[in-house]
Amino acid sequence: MNALGRLEHIVNLACEELPKVRVGGIVTEVTPTHYRVSGLSRFLKLGECVSFGNSERLQYGEVVRLDDLGTTVKTFEPNVETGLGEFAYRVGPLRLAPHPNWKGRVIDALGRPIDSAGPMPRGEHMVSVESAPPAAMERTRVKRPLRSGVRVIDLFTPICAGQRIGIFAGSGVGKSTLLAMLAGSKGFDTVVIALVGERGREVREFLDDALAANRKVAVTVVSTGDESPMMRRLAPKTAMTIAEFFRDRGDSVLLIVDSVTRFAHAARDVALAAGEPPVARGYTPSVFSDLPKLLERAGPGKEGDGAITGIFSVLVDGDDHNDPVADCIRGTLDGHIVLDRSIADQGRFPAVNVLSSISRLANHAWSKEQQNLVMKLRALIARFEDTRDLRLMGGYQPGQDADLDQAVSLVPKIYEAMMQSPSDKASEDAFRELAETLQPKAS
Repeated sequence: MNALGRLEHIVNLACEELPKVRVGGIVTEVTPTHYRVSGLSRFLKLGECVSFGNSERLQYGEVVRLDDLGTTVKTFEPNVETGLGEFAYRVGPLRLAPHPNWKGRVIDALGRPIDSAGPMPRGEHMVSVESAPPAAMERTRVKRPLRSGVRVIDLFTPICAGQRIGIFAGSGVGKSTLLAMLAGSKGFDTVVIALVGERGREVREFLDDALAANRKVAVTVVSTGDESPMMRRLAPKTAMTIAEFFRDRGDSVLLIVDSVTRFAHAARDVALAAGEPPVARGYTPSVFSDLPKLLERAGPGKEGDGAITGIFSVLVDGDDHNDPVADCIRGTLDGHIVLDRSIADQGRFPAVNVLSSISRLANHAWSKEQQNLVMKLRALIARFEDTRDLRLMGGYQPGQDADLDQAVSLVPKIYEAMMQSPSDKASEDAFRELAETLQPKAS
C-alpha cells in the first residue's frame, strides 16, 4: 500500500469512528454502581457506549438499561471523574481493529496496550466485540486430534482442533498450573489468553513462565480482580474477537480463558445494576444466556478458515460441581476435565479425576485399540477406588478376585505415569510412555 493508500485508509477509519452528528445528554444521577443520563434514550441501543469527560481524558461506559426517563450506564473504569449536570455523548458499539502484529502484546479489555511496547497497530477493518458465531451448517467438522503434552489429558480426555473443553476445579487444586502447562502446547499458529479477575501478581508469572515458549505468537488480554465488573465482563469478549480475527485468516488458534466463572460474576453484577432480578443463587437470567453466546463463538470456522480450540477454566464455588454456572457451562462445552481436591491432597498433579472427566470428541483422537485400552483402564481405576475402604480395613485378600488383583497391581503405576509437573518435559506419546511405566522392571 502506497502513502496515498495508507492516508485514505486512516481517513476511512476515522470516519467510521467519528459520527457526523454528535449526540449528547446530561448526567442526572451518580451512584457507586451506575450513572443515569437523560436526553439520550431515543438515540441509544443496549450495549452501545457513552463517553464522559473532555477530549484530554475521555472515559467510557456501556448502556445496560433504557427507559423513557433516561439511560443507565455502567462505566468501564471504577472511578469516573464526572458529576451531576455534566455532558455524556453517544459513541456507538464497542469495536476493535485487530492486526497480525498484535502477537506478543499484552492489552486490557478495551484493546489498549499495557506492556509498554508502544501503540497498537490498527487493522484494516473494525469488528464488534459482540460478533455472532458462524452458522451451524457452515462450520467444518471437528476431527483433527491435537497433542496437549499433558499425559493424563492425552490419555483420557484427548482434545481435537476446534474443540471447546472446560477445566472444572475449586480454588487451590491446580487449575492455573494445568492451564499453564496447556498454554505451552505446540501445533498452534496463534495463542490468545484472557486472564479475567486474576491477581495482579500472577499476570507476570503467567507471561514470563507459563507462556514463555509461545510468548511471540500470543496475545494476552488482562483484566485483574481490582478492575470494574465491566472490564472483567468485557475481557473474554475482547479475547474471543481477537481469536476470531486470526481464525478467519486461516490460523489454528488456542484460546484460554481463566476463568469463565469470574466472567459470570461480572455479568451478574452488571445485570443487577440494570435492575434484573436474581433467579438462581444470586445469578440473573441474562447470565445463563450470555454464557452460551460467548462459548459458542469458539470452535471451528467456516470451510477454508481456521479453528479456535477453546480451553475454559471454571472456578467451582465451594467445590460444588452442581453450581448453576458450572452446570450451564458443562452442558455447553464439548467436554470437561474435573480436578479433584482429594487427589491434590494425595500429592498427585495434575489432580484430574479421570472417572468424572470426559471428552465428547475423544473417538476422533483414539484408534480402536486405544479406545478399548482406555475403557479397560477406567474400569480398573473405578474398581480400585470403589474398594479403597475395603482394602484399608484389611478386607482384601489377594487371589480371591482376579480383576481386583489386577487393579491393585496396575492402578498405582497408572497414577505414577499420569503425574507431571510444569518443569517436566511435555509428553510426546502418552500411550507409549504409559506402556513403558507398566512394563515389569528387569531385576
